[in-house]
Amino acid sequence: MAKHATPLLDQLESGPWPSFVSDLKQEAASRAKNANNVEFQVPQDCVEDLLGVLELSYKHGVTHWKHGGIVGVFGYGGGVIGRYCDQPQEFPGVAHFHTMRINQPGGKFYTTEFLKNLCDLWEFRGSGVTNMHGSTGDIIFIGTSTPQLEEIFYELTHKFDQDLGGSGSNLRTPSDCIGAARCEYACYDTQAICYELTQEYQDELHRPAFPYKFKFKFDGCPNCCVASIARADISFVGTWRDDIKIDQEAVAGYVGGEFAPNAGAHSGRDWGAFDIQKEVIDLCPSQCMKYEGGKLAINTKECTRCMHCINVMPRALHIGDDRGCSMLVGAKAPILDGAQMGSLLVPFIKVEEPYDEIKEVIEAIWDWWMEEGKNRERLGELIKRQGFQKLLEMTNIKPVPQHVQEPRHNPYIFWKEDEVPGGWTRDINKFRERHQR
Repeated sequence: MAKHATPLLDQLESGPWPSFVSDLKQEAASRAKNANNVEFQVPQDCVEDLLGVLELSYKHGVTHWKHGGIVGVFGYGGGVIGRYCDQPQEFPGVAHFHTMRINQPGGKFYTTEFLKNLCDLWEFRGSGVTNMHGSTGDIIFIGTSTPQLEEIFYELTHKFDQDLGGSGSNLRTPSDCIGAARCEYACYDTQAICYELTQEYQDELHRPAFPYKFKFKFDGCPNCCVASIARADISFVGTWRDDIKIDQEAVAGYVGGEFAPNAGAHSGRDWGAFDIQKEVIDLCPSQCMKYEGGKLAINTKECTRCMHCINVMPRALHIGDDRGCSMLVGAKAPILDGAQMGSLLVPFIKVEEPYDEIKEVIEAIWDWWMEEGKNRERLGELIKRQGFQKLLEMTNIKPVPQHVQEPRHNPYIFWKEDEVPGGWTRDINKFRERHQR
């Protein structure tokens, strides 16, 4: 019999989709049975109390978690999110229920042995509840007590060569897509640069010194599988500078019905025959394509590399050979000032070891943000407050047409003194020689 009645949570299991409530009940039952005779280091019924406090929160319409303040492991300022229940007498199993963030492998590649070791460790020293993966990318260990934090950290680092991720006002755990390991559209090695910058900026990751959180995300192509353009303070989106490769015979195969569009993803739906004009040409955001006389043509100068045509006709179209990435800045989720998408800063840069050019841009941005950013102000909010022009000045990046989002509303141009020949100082007599009263 369940420790706590959960009629409100039970409703979440009644829909057609899998429910986290069912998962928690399954874990609670497994811990109660303890078929493997685990010597649990946190209360055996902690997951049952987790269900109980969640039910109470639904009943009252307010949370019964309070943020834990300062709790962590020795030498690190991040990686642990302290949480305590404000009803410890009623739910003693979750009186302490801290979350730990574990730095995920590049591309999220695992062996079954590695996953089993992580799960066994968390079953022994935590609640057994995990999240694969958090929005930042980390492996999330949900729920342990304060005395277990150092024990878990020691085993992670000494037995599994595994580190904690980032939390707090620091560099959050860099995250990447699977990249060239399995994807033919990858324009650079996402795993290589993600690993390099993770190692390079260990101090920024583990010892909070920033105004607020800062995220890197690495997308190998504009399909943006890790959503960098919507979530990262600096997003690295793979792109190319030369022409999209066109196989005209394969184009004819799509038009003639020989190949299913979208790699067959929509098969089984009666949407009629493939219409290249309607499904590709007319949906091009920059209208850079045309299909005439049985031939497809693309004006590369107008192409924004959105990937739509490639996704619809993958046999016929492929990315170019002159590959690198675009760097966008300022994206974030809606916390203080609303959601923001990334703004293009570097239209194209080669992604090659040792990544010195990329590091120069990163560190120039950090210098400005750490000097001018307010407490809990994301990079995107600083850009919004001081202007994109200020960012260009601080990074020594020259403005280009790709930086322009829309025509400006202010008709005035404000010059700086060092931009005006002779500065602000004028000789009135020389002025009068050319200009009468």
